[in-house]
Amino acid sequence: MIEVSGLRKAYPGVVALDGVSLQIRPHEVVGLAGENGAGKSTLLKALVGLVRPDSGTIRIRGREVRLRGVAQAATEGIGMVFQEQSLVPNLTAAENILLGCEGSAVRLGLYRWRRLRELAQAQLDKIGSRVDPMARTETLSFAERQMVEIAKVLAIEERTRAQPVVLLDEPTSVLEAEEIETLFGQIERLRKHASVVFVSHRLDEVLQVSDRVYVLRGGQVAGEVDPATAGAAGLHRMMIGAEATGSHYHDDLHRPPERSSVRLSVRGLCGEGFTDISFDLIRGEVVAVAGVHGSGREELCRALFGARAVTAGQVLIDGEAVSLTGPRRAVRAGLGYVPSERKVEGVVSAMSVADNMTLPYTRPQDVEEWIGRLRIKTPDRRTPIGSLSGGNQQKVVLARWLLTGSLRVLLLDHPTRGLDVGAKSEVYRLIRELAAAGVAVLLLADSLEECIALSDRVLVMKEGRVTVTLDTPPGAKPDPVDVVKEMV
Repeated sequence: MIEVSGLRKAYPGVVALDGVSLQIRPHEVVGLAGENGAGKSTLLKALVGLVRPDSGTIRIRGREVRLRGVAQAATEGIGMVFQEQSLVPNLTAAENILLGCEGSAVRLGLYRWRRLRELAQAQLDKIGSRVDPMARTETLSFAERQMVEIAKVLAIEERTRAQPVVLLDEPTSVLEAEEIETLFGQIERLRKHASVVFVSHRLDEVLQVSDRVYVLRGGQVAGEVDPATAGAAGLHRMMIGAEATGSHYHDDLHRPPERSSVRLSVRGLCGEGFTDISFDLIRGEVVAVAGVHGSGREELCRALFGARAVTAGQVLIDGEAVSLTGPRRAVRAGLGYVPSERKVEGVVSAMSVADNMTLPYTRPQDVEEWIGRLRIKTPDRRTPIGSLSGGNQQKVVLARWLLTGSLRVLLLDHPTRGLDVGAKSEVYRLIRELAAAGVAVLLLADSLEECIALSDRVLVMKEGRVTVTLDTPPGAKPDPVDVVKEMV
């Protein structure tokens, strides 16, 4: 279906692809594994016409092509679900799903809205999504928008007579277990008449759905493995080029929190999505908030940073009442916030690493020191942050709150979303070090395992309320099943 030979792409100071060669055969699922910055997303963007390689060839069904855009790739039967999402927020879900390929939904230059809805609903039905096709995209949650992304790429089946190739870049990163199973069912269905390239930092998922797995490291193909004989540990070794050492969650850096020192106190907090929330966060403590989609935990986290309105309740930091009527006041009170949507809310892609790192501050900061301390891989401080890998972008976002040394409470909303195992471990190390230094951390984890392993306590939220608090001390962690029971 697709043959890539000697593909190379370089940016100033960074070689993203360095002679990559691989094949995608008919009726198979090819997995791509690699650390952040290994070249996975750049390779997929080259296959969908968003990146023009400096050298090398791409052959589709034996014919060499030079893809000059997504529209041309679509005519060749290639579609992609993007890791950072590519939807137009002020259009409806239906308009996004059929954008540029409306067909019978347009007549004389005008939308036939009933037909548009029918065509979009057919794609949403494939994945069992309950998203209203006529809903404005910006009103949907991140997970709902991801389902729209998937429906959009599945529509390519009706747009080409040739066998399609579907590229999935981190499609499961924000989906619930039921939605992931539905997606995997669609991948199995697609296998019968298409080819699929599947990228995920969850190595067990890559092994579960793939026929073959290519491992990328440093912009090169480090090897090809058979999922039937390879395990997640073996993939990880190939990804980093060495045996993984030490604890993934850096348990050796854990320090018991100072129980006598309350850093953040929340009393009767109410707002849209949550009601009567009360808890204390101890100095040096990591408290995770667990809950299914719609439990209210994301809304609570944003409200504590002043990014969402509060209708009742009180918040105290180190015993002093604070009025969190906006992010500016939250920063002055010693709060930091890492949002879940890094591309949209965490960074300004066209600005430099240094400018992104110092966004909340008006005076010069020691950017070079923190680039070194956090091992941020960047040619220099002036490099646009958009050219960095997701893991290094996330380190810059974290460094933003470490520069002044006045951080007291750090709110982390899915801080490891979209990161590979190595980058995740680096973030876990930072969380441990911050807690050991006395920072109180409120964590919305990317997985239940992460939630339990990193935390001292877990607050379980259901339908906007905290239903139970579970202690999670080292050596006595609760069973994930017990946490799930409280969540649902």
